[in-house]
Amino acid sequence: MKKSTFLLRLFIILIATFFLTTFVISTPTGTFFEKISIGLGVATLFTLFLLSFDLLFSKLTLRTFNVIILGIFFGYLMGRALVMTFNGLLEITQFHIVMQPQTVGLIKTALLLFGIYIGSIITLRSAEELYVSIPFVKFALSSQKKKDLLIDLSALADARIIDLATTGLLDHQLIIPRFMVRDLNTQLELTRDELVRNKLRKSLDTIKKLEEIPHLDLHYDDTDFPEVKDLFDKLIRLARFLNANLLTADMSRIQTSAIEGVRIINIHSLSNALKPLMEGGESIKIKIQRYGKEPRQGVGYLEDGTMVVVNGGGDYIGEMVDAHVLSVKHTSSGRIIFCNAVEKFDETVHNNLYSQ
Repeated sequence: MKKSTFLLRLFIILIATFFLTTFVISTPTGTFFEKISIGLGVATLFTLFLLSFDLLFSKLTLRTFNVIILGIFFGYLMGRALVMTFNGLLEITQFHIVMQPQTVGLIKTALLLFGIYIGSIITLRSAEELYVSIPFVKFALSSQKKKDLLIDLSALADARIIDLATTGLLDHQLIIPRFMVRDLNTQLELTRDELVRNKLRKSLDTIKKLEEIPHLDLHYDDTDFPEVKDLFDKLIRLARFLNANLLTADMSRIQTSAIEGVRIINIHSLSNALKPLMEGGESIKIKIQRYGKEPRQGVGYLEDGTMVVVNGGGDYIGEMVDAHVLSVKHTSSGRIIFCNAVEKFDETVHNNLYSQ
C-alpha cells in the first residue's frame, strides 16, 4: 500500500510539473531560462499544496469521505432551493427593482453557502441513519469480511496489545474512536494525580506505537454520540453501529457482553487460552515464593504468571523444587496448577546407606 501511494504521488507530481512548466514556456513574455524557473517554481508550489492536502486528509476514511460528499450534494440542493425561493420572492414583491444587482448577487451567494453548510452539518450529524439507509456506502457486506475490533481504554493501558498487534492477527481490523482519544487528552489536561497521568500517557504512547506497526493499518472512526455521556456506553453503541467487536482488558466487561449484545474479546481470556496446558503426572520445576492457604502448602508462579500450588512446598520457601502435576483448574482469572512436591532426600543419610 505504501509503495502504491508513493508511486501515485510521484506520477501526479511529474505530470503536474511537466504540464505547468510547458504552459509557462508557451507564454510569450520572458526568456527561456526565466520561463523554466517560473514553471518549476509554480510546479513546486503546486506539489506542496497537494502534499499538504494529502497530509491533512491522511486519517480520512472512505466512509467519512462518502458522508462528506453526500452532505455537500444535499447542501447544494438545499442552497439552490433557497436561491430559487429568494428569486420568487423578489419577483412577487418587486424588490429587485430597487435593490442593487451586487446586493442581490451577494444574498444569493450567502444563501447558497448557507445551504451547503447546513446540509453538510446535518448529514454529518445524521451519519448513522445514512449508513443504515444507504448500505452501498460501506462497499462490502459485513458477512464477507472479518469483524473490526474497537479498542477500549483498558486495552490501550495493557502493554500486551502491542505484542498482539505485531503478530499480524489483527491486521486491518483495529479501530480507535476519535472521541476516546479526545477524552484521553482532556483527562490528561485536567487531572493532577500523577498515577492517573502516567496511565493516560501510557495509553497515548500505545496509540503511537500501534500507528508505527507496519501492515497493521490502524484506523480511526470519527462517529460520535454527543448525547451519550458514559465512555463505555459510547463504545458499545459504536460497536453496534459498525457491527464490530470490542477488545478490552477489563475482566468485568465479560459479564456485560451478553447484556449489551456485543461480543467483547478480553485480552486476559485470550492470554489464558494460549497458556501451555499441563496434564496430571507431568513434572515441573518451580520456585516456592510464599505459603499457601493449607498447612505445608507453598505457592509459586510460572513465567507466564500461572499460579502453581504445591502440597509440601511450604517447607521450601525461596527454593526451587521438583513437583508432580496433580490437576489443572480453570478460573475466570486464569489457570491454577495443583502439584505435590517431590520429597528431598537427606544426602548424608543417602551416602551413609550407600557406603554400608
